[in-house]
Amino acid sequence: MTDYRTRHLNPLRSLLSLATYPLQAVASLPVDSVKTLSEAIVSYTDLQKENRRLKEIQFINDAKLLKLDALEKENIRLRMLLENSFQLGEQVLIAELLSVKLMPYEHTVVVNKGTRFGVHPEQPVLDANGIVGQVVRAFPNNAEVMLITDPDHAIPVEVNRNGLRTIAFGTGQPNRLHLPFLAKNADIVPGDLLVTSGLGGVFPAGYPVAVVDKFETRPDKSFANIYATPKARLETTREFLIVWSNSTPLILDGQQSSPETSQDQDSHASP
Repeated sequence: MTDYRTRHLNPLRSLLSLATYPLQAVASLPVDSVKTLSEAIVSYTDLQKENRRLKEIQFINDAKLLKLDALEKENIRLRMLLENSFQLGEQVLIAELLSVKLMPYEHTVVVNKGTRFGVHPEQPVLDANGIVGQVVRAFPNNAEVMLITDPDHAIPVEVNRNGLRTIAFGTGQPNRLHLPFLAKNADIVPGDLLVTSGLGGVFPAGYPVAVVDKFETRPDKSFANIYATPKARLETTREFLIVWSNSTPLILDGQQSSPETSQDQDSHASP
């Protein structure tokens, strides 16, 4: 009652409170520590989840950027093909790579255009840089193309500098052609561009084929040992030009041979 009415004991109470505060702090320390640790664990877990989520988003965005980069490069290649198609003077069709045959020493690829699009054997096939090969088999939805490096392939060529004619054979090696029928005094040197001569009736004249990179003479032989590197990017090309050497418009399956159709197809043919 004395404390309640007069408050004389307030100083003593304050002194006792100050004296017991460390004991209260020590008593509550485990509880506060557990609470702080729990909050830290929750925060760390949230940060881990957020970090994983951001990494997943970054991975997806990186994949999208790679796809965009691939699409941009494909667009550049297609534009190069289209630009070259207007310079060829023949009717052309763009085809895409489906598969590569992995048989040893057999250099053939399969493209996604076949007889439904008018493709037939012996048609020349190019990329944006030069001759790739020729169609050897055609099916309704695809065609098989023999590359010029196939050991069974031969292509009549001429030296662009002076018109010297010869035949370039595939070697079975990537990016390697052999010219075995030129005399050792022939007017051909490394760096000479070889183009199709037009002989043989398969490849129209004037298409780039290869660049001479090796000329060796052999004292005991009448012919020189000459090799050339194809202009076409045979190991990396994914888009091809299949060429028709005449100006007759193609009639695809399901189309009528009407004047309107012919005019429309003529508008898609190269000038």
